[in-house]
Amino acid sequence: MVLNYIWIGLILLAVLMGIVQMVFYGNPEIFNDILQSTFSSAKTGFEISLGLTGVLALWMGIMKIGEKGGVVQKMSRVVSPFFSRLFPDVPKGHASFGSMFMNLAATMLGIDNAATPMGLKAMKELQEINPDKTKASNPMIMFLVLVTSGLTIVPVSIMVYRAQMGAANPADVFLPILIATFFAAIAGIIAVSIAQKIRLWDPIILGTLGGMAVLVGLVLWAAMVIPQDIFSKWSTIISAMILLGVICWFIIQAMVAKVNVYDAFIEGAKEGFTTAVGIIPYLIAILVAVGMFRASGAMDLLVGGLGWCFAAMGLNTDFVPALPTALMRPLSGGGARGLMIDAMAQYGADSFVGRLVSIVQGSTDTTFYILAVYFGSINVKDTRYAVLCGLIADFFGILAAIVLAYIFFH
Repeated sequence: MVLNYIWIGLILLAVLMGIVQMVFYGNPEIFNDILQSTFSSAKTGFEISLGLTGVLALWMGIMKIGEKGGVVQKMSRVVSPFFSRLFPDVPKGHASFGSMFMNLAATMLGIDNAATPMGLKAMKELQEINPDKTKASNPMIMFLVLVTSGLTIVPVSIMVYRAQMGAANPADVFLPILIATFFAAIAGIIAVSIAQKIRLWDPIILGTLGGMAVLVGLVLWAAMVIPQDIFSKWSTIISAMILLGVICWFIIQAMVAKVNVYDAFIEGAKEGFTTAVGIIPYLIAILVAVGMFRASGAMDLLVGGLGWCFAAMGLNTDFVPALPTALMRPLSGGGARGLMIDAMAQYGADSFVGRLVSIVQGSTDTTFYILAVYFGSINVKDTRYAVLCGLIADFFGILAAIVLAYIFFH
């Protein structure tokens, strides 16, 4: 229901802003811009889905090999002590634990193409134990808020964009991004735990989160002692090696279990193709609404108003040029990426704004895109409080990004 109101609101606000632009600013062409944005957004949505089809077919096939070979079940048992407390409504050792773990691990390594199929696989498995097939279950909400927090250890894509835009040290935003995503993940976990009355002070939960903090600290230490160009290069190589190692592990384990590996892959790939086709309407719907909102100039008006408010409060406003990227990030990954590149082109990749937009881009994920795709893949209509908790994680991630940018670069 929340996505329904947000979708309606984005479209109506875009049309209202178009009327304001025509009446008060003498710009009747704005309606043509808004209309053209619907066509381009619909085309973009289909192209994304088309690209996602091959990736989904590949990784759903790989996951099916792991499932039939018993690897996913083994991983489920390993993470069960922690996940059974964070997801108390899921039976211990359930197959979804393995898929969720693989999704979060791929996200942390910056391998988004692998993370999405694994996440959709987890949603399908969670739907199987969902008593109300049209309503988001508690485990689904917790899982998706973790996904939207975008916890990333190796932000490879952002470092690549910074290198392309001429940054002297493309990896200099690595530490702030790592810390900001960690804050976003913790905020999301706390928000959902309060709503679902989950005991966060459980020793296993505290120990696991503490272990994650130690891992983050070790990565920070490595980033400080290893030259940035070498660190960036080897983080990419290590991520690829880990992923290829997982694929080989799945295949070898399936061979040992005497599974027909090829047939298992084909079976999973067919499921991936079906899933990709099913999410097209949901993806196009959200992208069209966001595209209309951007084309109407409503985003620029909102940023200008916020800048005026911050200035009136006596706050430093050097971060205001990065707000378009921050506001767009939960709505559209492609839109936020475009705004990030535009800001780096205008202000310079090594400017305060250039670094801040990079940190913001890496501090969280595209909440509305993720909710539309993941819930759309299993035809869940009532998302309950998933949007609210996801936006809470986004807010704290972006707030942390701004604070860290001032600490590191201002």
